[in-house]
Amino acid sequence: MQLKDFIVAHFMKYVKFSTASDENSQSCPSSTGQLMLGRQILKDLKAIGMKKAAMDKNGYVTAELPATARGKSPVIAFLAHMDTAPDASGEGVKPQLHKNYRGGRIIINAKDRVFISDSDSPGLGDCKGHDIITASGKTLLGADNKAGIAIIIGSMDYLLKHPEIPHGVIKVAFTPDEEVGRGVDLFNVKKFGADYAYTMDGDRIGTVEDETFNADGLKITVEGKSVHPGSAKNSMANAVRIAADLIASWPAHLLPETTEHRQGFVMFTSCKSGIEAAEISGIIRDHDLKKLKSMERSLLSLAAQKRKKYPLAKIKVEFREQYRNMRQVLKKHPLVMDKLFEALKIEGVRPIHKPVRGGTDGARLSFLGLPCPNIFVGGNNFHGRHEWVSVQGMELSAKVVIRLARLWNY
Repeated sequence: MQLKDFIVAHFMKYVKFSTASDENSQSCPSSTGQLMLGRQILKDLKAIGMKKAAMDKNGYVTAELPATARGKSPVIAFLAHMDTAPDASGEGVKPQLHKNYRGGRIIINAKDRVFISDSDSPGLGDCKGHDIITASGKTLLGADNKAGIAIIIGSMDYLLKHPEIPHGVIKVAFTPDEEVGRGVDLFNVKKFGADYAYTMDGDRIGTVEDETFNADGLKITVEGKSVHPGSAKNSMANAVRIAADLIASWPAHLLPETTEHRQGFVMFTSCKSGIEAAEISGIIRDHDLKKLKSMERSLLSLAAQKRKKYPLAKIKVEFREQYRNMRQVLKKHPLVMDKLFEALKIEGVRPIHKPVRGGTDGARLSFLGLPCPNIFVGGNNFHGRHEWVSVQGMELSAKVVIRLARLWNY
């Protein structure tokens, strides 16, 4: 089976597993579907001949490709995550293959008017002549990050079938719960034993990322006071109204829908409220840590203003560190990106070097001692019904992985 066909066959298989992570679950992984996918990945790793293939009690799947070259080279690794975002349904995914894309629209679901086009889907215009995979218009596809899983396993299968390619020891890992920020919480970096790594979790062809947001979680709790509305004047503190006022008072130019590039934001992700109590959840993001902290001070100031406006209520603001900008670590290890840019050049890929307006497992791993930038998988519109991935893009990503294996051999 050719590399491209291997990747497509495994990708089509993996997307049918329902693996949405659940931020309200305390288990690891947070959903049983991830365990089911993990077992399938483990089976596939063993089938192609990977060594030391195992899945631990927390659902982390790891394996090793022995060296084919003499001498001691750095141990490199490739990682992808098994979960899909809970933002859209991943139940009953039905992948569709749209062959030989000619430009313009791709109709995903005519009845529900779900389509993508090169005018509003970044990267799709670069894929003319490619075969494009989407879901059915009812669910997300799961290319984030099952494309990464298929790319890694396809690359390892290719290297195993071509022992004449010289490379050092290569490790692979597949992690749970990346989409809810817990992807490497229980990952033993020291035991894993890699010197440098790459996550296969980027988007459009050519994208490489060595810079992420700094990220904190936000929780605002409002304790109100319930009084019969007929006699509520000067004695009621309606937590519903106070929560709405807090959200509406945040500056509009510091929201995700009004920012781009390196501009930071606060996003309010949920609000559960009644008259006596309300809880607002959110996220705070900026590539510059000082600016992130400035937004947090602004939130505290906003809460102080509302306490004066609503003296009968109690308002509490809490922040929780989630991850930090991996650029802080990677700039100390320039060889990691140098090798990646060299691999892209050899494979004829034009690099799109950009900061991630988000995070990856690579950010956490970098701060845990495993420098780990991010590589494209060849798709976009992740987390929703308009998600797509290019077959040739996945194949090209795998070729970059294979090239990196060669380049890291000293």
